[in-house]
Amino acid sequence: ISFIKVTYEEVDECCTSQDEVRLVLKEETDALGMITAPEQRNNREPEPNRLQNADDAHGSKRRRRSRSLSQTEKSLFSCKVCGKSFSQSSHLNNHMRSHASKKLHPCEVCGKFLNDKGSLTVHMRTHTGEKPFTCSTCGKSFGARSSFIAHVRTHTGEKPFPCPSCEKSFIVKSHLITHMRIHTGEKPFQCLTCGKRFGAKSNLNTHMRTHTGEKPFACVSCGKCFSVRSHLITHLRTHTGEKPYSCPYCGRSFSLRSHLNVHMSTHTGEKPFPCVACGKSFRVRSSLTIHMRTHTDEKLHICDVCCKGFTQSSRLASHMRIHTGERPFPCPTCGKSFSAKTYLNTHMRTHTDEKPQKAALTVQVRILLCFKVPG
Repeated sequence: ISFIKVTYEEVDECCTSQDEVRLVLKEETDALGMITAPEQRNNREPEPNRLQNADDAHGSKRRRRSRSLSQTEKSLFSCKVCGKSFSQSSHLNNHMRSHASKKLHPCEVCGKFLNDKGSLTVHMRTHTGEKPFTCSTCGKSFGARSSFIAHVRTHTGEKPFPCPSCEKSFIVKSHLITHMRIHTGEKPFQCLTCGKRFGAKSNLNTHMRTHTGEKPFACVSCGKCFSVRSHLITHLRTHTGEKPYSCPYCGRSFSLRSHLNVHMSTHTGEKPFPCVACGKSFRVRSSLTIHMRTHTDEKLHICDVCCKGFTQSSRLASHMRIHTGERPFPCPTCGKSFSAKTYLNTHMRTHTDEKPQKAALTVQVRILLCFKVPG
């Protein structure tokens, strides 16, 4: 009895022609295959032991593959044509048939292959700049209808893709898929340089710039460059003066949401960062970090002139004025200048006749209880 086994080989490089996609499908003669050739069939009884051994061999092989997948956390197998990922190589091989049975459409500009003519038409707009879908609310235009629909939902607030594990919902399905990895712990995108893994490809791309030093987002006003677009957007507010985050209590506005959160604690009194040494709490983590140095006597900021150390950079800056003679704080009344703002505030009281409040003294009294030990 002869057998035919149909196997599918993974393609290392991205397919450059339809023939190469079809070459992924390969037929070879294999005595261990499970498909019998029709012309070789006869009336002889099958050999039970041989077939049983073959079944056992295939069962063991499947179990070994299953264990291997669990050990490698089911590493994803990616299609080299469309980028779709699968948890098993057999699923990828089945998926490859969809490409082999289709007539691929190549882009004449960049050589990329698309599955259908409609996808090629949408792709060509990335080269021509055509954006036929315009938002009637804000006037923004898009090259793809799917991108346009997703944008419209930012105005309507519609989020049709809810997370089954938590209460979050998303505008597009791809965002839901990325979010679900927070619950599953799946991180399919690995950095080839340091091995760190990520749940989203965009996060991997951002991380890779820490290795390459690439900063592709440049400020048009001052030329400063950033590795992340959101950092550029935040930086631009220093030029425009935009402060989109307003305090609901007092109306004060901030350019960063983190700054608003810190400010909100002045109204709520919340101090979520306690010192583990003395129990004192702080509104921001940076204040706690500085405070901790009072316990460790750590002085990271050293004067280059006299080698004196300080726990804060601001105190080092004030100290440096002793060496430079700089006095950047002038009195608006008499013009006298001072090296520190605290000195200016003290001086200003000589013009207003204001008497400084005496600091309250806290006296710690230790009471020693003496007991007479019986002789």
